[in-house]
Amino acid sequence: DLDYNPKTFTYTYPCPCGDKFQITLEELWDGEDIATCPSCTLRIMVIYDEDDLPDLPDDFEEEEEESDDTPGLGKKEEEEIVAKTKSLTVGA
Repeated sequence: DLDYNPKTFTYTYPCPCGDKFQITLEELWDGEDIATCPSCTLRIMVIYDEDDLPDLPDDFEEEEEESDDTPGLGKKEEEEIVAKTKSLTVGA
């Protein structure tokens, strides 16, 4: 299962090289299913159902993903998102 960061809207999974595979919620909503590692050439396919993805916020902009100053979600919203993302898995 991938780890989800609701503040950056990014899913990650440990890579054998020591870094993490990454794919954004926006990329998943756009139909992308390949998570890449920024440190090596490995890639993984993410198996998911769009019905299980959390919704993108109405004011979502790609720049928010890169900012550490993005305000966090409320605890209840974060728990709902985490609950929805538990069904995402990695396909080899």
